[in-house]
Amino acid sequence: MASAITTLAADAPTLSAANTGFMLICSALVMLMTPGLAFFYGGMVRVKSSLNMLMMSFISLGIVTILWVLYGFSLAFGTDSGSLIGWNSDYVGLSGIGITELWDGYTIPVYVFAVFQLMFAVITPALISGALADRVKFGAWVLFTGLWVTVVYFPVAHWVWGAGGWLFELGVIDFAGGTAVHINAGAAALGVILVIGKRVGFKKDPMRPHSLPLVMLGAGLLWFGWFGFNAGSWLGNDDGVGAVMFVNTQVATAAAMLAWLGYEKLRHGSFTTLGAASGAVAGLVAITPSGGAVSPLGAIAVGAIAGVLCAMAVGLKYKFGYDDSLDVIGVHLVGGVVGSLLVGLFATGGVQSDVAGLFYGGGLEQLGKQAIGVFAVLAYSLVASALLALLLDKTIGMRVSEDDEVAGIDQVEHAETAYDFSGAGGGAASRSTAAPTPSAASKKVDA
Repeated sequence: MASAITTLAADAPTLSAANTGFMLICSALVMLMTPGLAFFYGGMVRVKSSLNMLMMSFISLGIVTILWVLYGFSLAFGTDSGSLIGWNSDYVGLSGIGITELWDGYTIPVYVFAVFQLMFAVITPALISGALADRVKFGAWVLFTGLWVTVVYFPVAHWVWGAGGWLFELGVIDFAGGTAVHINAGAAALGVILVIGKRVGFKKDPMRPHSLPLVMLGAGLLWFGWFGFNAGSWLGNDDGVGAVMFVNTQVATAAAMLAWLGYEKLRHGSFTTLGAASGAVAGLVAITPSGGAVSPLGAIAVGAIAGVLCAMAVGLKYKFGYDDSLDVIGVHLVGGVVGSLLVGLFATGGVQSDVAGLFYGGGLEQLGKQAIGVFAVLAYSLVASALLALLLDKTIGMRVSEDDEVAGIDQVEHAETAYDFSGAGGGAASRSTAAPTPSAASKKVDA
């Protein structure tokens, strides 16, 4: 009996300084993704809306952080209740957690796991904001963000990743957030824009990005931070799975960018910087759920398929008439669906688990599970988000007035502009164009 107890004690995880440091770095990388997203979205809108777009991402760092500490972590990762939600009073305010207490089954402290997952919770509502550019009251967006993470994100995170969550128990594979983050955000975006309607001038006025360099900067920061987002989701670096995910993240992103550009060239005749940035993000989205299950060759396939399908999907808003300002639905919803379903085809059974997809002899079982996860999250987020938007629209109002939208939401909501050109005229510029005054020396010569 004593020897059995000794063996169990020896097998119990102990705190790993290496894994703890690795996860803290990954958490910081994921945090950087939200400012990166702000730049990505901020450059894609017209100049009169760029500050508002930045703020709609940045405010999530404030709101979601506080709610996560107060009750969000408990709802998402507390003790399961009915396979739908969690709760643990020790997690409320993070007040009952020991500083060296380990996350169950892992070698990192609970605090480290909590802060890593916090960064996922922060960026998810920020993703939604890109679909709503130019037209939403900032105060309404703040309230929506708080309500949405409470009603939608925290429960869905428990379904997908929480011990006892019904999708987790079903065996749905979502390595780093294809369902919980990207499908969740994309479906929410669709739900909200169906309630609040289109921008003034949609399909009539040119609504081109005001700063493609900002878009490229944002895309680069997202790509960089996504290594922490994906590789960190294995919660350690002991068995090589995180390394495979790191490689697959790079490979799929490259493939998607090339595929998007190829489609764009064939369809529209040009290779655009916006296409390169959007294709890269589409690849990052698609590999997020699947990268721990596929090989690098599979990652190329996942990225290429997502690049083409997402490029095709961004045009659907003109066909069906919904105004998804910055293509959140076309990139995040479609990319999340593609990446999640392709697990059922390309999973090798030799990386994160022994589950094999159809192309590796696993049959259709895993594809069916993936489809259940995809459409359950999509339906719940779509309906719940639309109801929340409708509630706010009927009470405080979600949209700015038409006049304010035309004038520019930055001035109306924030009393600021992104670029101050007030000093561009006058002064030296005026003096340089005026006729020169003859000097005293020249007057003497003339005399």
